[in-house]
Amino acid sequence: MDQAVDLQSYMRGLGTRARAASRKLAACSSAQRSDALLTIANKLEDSVDVLLEANAKDVANGEANGLAPALQDRLALNPARIATMAAGLREIAALPDPIGEITELRYRPTGIQVGRMRVPLGVVGIIYESRPNVTADAAGLCLKSGNATILRGGSEASHSNQAIAICIRAALQEAGLPGDVVQVVEPTDRSAVSMLVAMDEFVDVIVPRGGKGLIELISNDARVPVIKHLHGVCHVFVDDDADTQKAVDVAVNSKTQRYGTCNTLETLLVAESRAEEVLPLIAEHYRTAGVEMRGCERTQAVLSDAGAATEEDWHEEYLAPIISIRVVPDYDTAVDHIAAYGSQHTDAIITENFATARRFLADVDSSSVMVNASTRFADGFEYGLGAEIGISTDKIHARGPVGIEGLTSQKFVVFGDGHVRN
Repeated sequence: MDQAVDLQSYMRGLGTRARAASRKLAACSSAQRSDALLTIANKLEDSVDVLLEANAKDVANGEANGLAPALQDRLALNPARIATMAAGLREIAALPDPIGEITELRYRPTGIQVGRMRVPLGVVGIIYESRPNVTADAAGLCLKSGNATILRGGSEASHSNQAIAICIRAALQEAGLPGDVVQVVEPTDRSAVSMLVAMDEFVDVIVPRGGKGLIELISNDARVPVIKHLHGVCHVFVDDDADTQKAVDVAVNSKTQRYGTCNTLETLLVAESRAEEVLPLIAEHYRTAGVEMRGCERTQAVLSDAGAATEEDWHEEYLAPIISIRVVPDYDTAVDHIAAYGSQHTDAIITENFATARRFLADVDSSSVMVNASTRFADGFEYGLGAEIGISTDKIHARGPVGIEGLTSQKFVVFGDGHVRN
């Protein structure tokens, strides 16, 4: 049998079943979907031994194939991580349900009423690297928002993902929902990814979760809309009118609270008028935390232990204890730097000048723009959105942290009483 043809048939089968399941799911009540989430959580907790056994196979294969220690850690499951997966599903179940909400309802001169109703996207394809917890998290978010989903995790976690998928399917059927609401791609062939992102007749949107390389590949191949961000080059700008303590607190927390996240500070911009005062105070904390500093010539004049920043540094998402620092002559130069080197993810200004703050909010074209607050707040939980599927820097549909509402759309609804158009 031709393997390529067979895989294509398999993927189209997934798509066909997902589309049918999405229509059935749309007819289910909010209570049914929430109950299903609770049932999945219970099933995961009841299947700890089975999940750990499957995960052990993936971990052993990873060790045999020389998987990096950091990736091994992301791959590994333990009872605590499984409990966290279950707790996350229960949190999702408790979130307000946006589906069916009608807003902006108003009468038109003709007598009809026009409004907008929030609806699911339909079928969501999610492609992610070797983190088994994403299988449960993504399935939960899609289910809560009324979407069927096709999940394709990294091949390194194939045994773990399939074991979680079996739990989810059994729980869905136990809760009276179609088992095909959540499907996990079984073949580890990379061609499956290319097929999934091109199935526009079955899949409504693709959400990639992983490194820049994966996201670029998917974005280039996709015939389906993609909710994504490529990388997070985030900035904090210390303005002329910044409060010194706020500048220190935000610059330090934005960088050191956690290094490996997309909303971590990568480039610090400091107004020339504040460099001599503020930079040594911030640098003291960076040294204590073991952060390597790379700066412009003016930065190096203030901080003798700062290395020289290159052009590449301004573009870099380090995801590590390294930071680039530039002293800028004025506000406009800072904003120009962000426009030239930023990734439209998250950028912050530290200032006590209300007019400057308002101007920054308007001038900086990023999915999250902050005033006197750490860039590390840029996620779904801190924004009150609950769990998130990821961060989007796109400008159409979802932007910023993508939670349940980001996995929905709106359609116009019209109410009449036999009205006809003249």
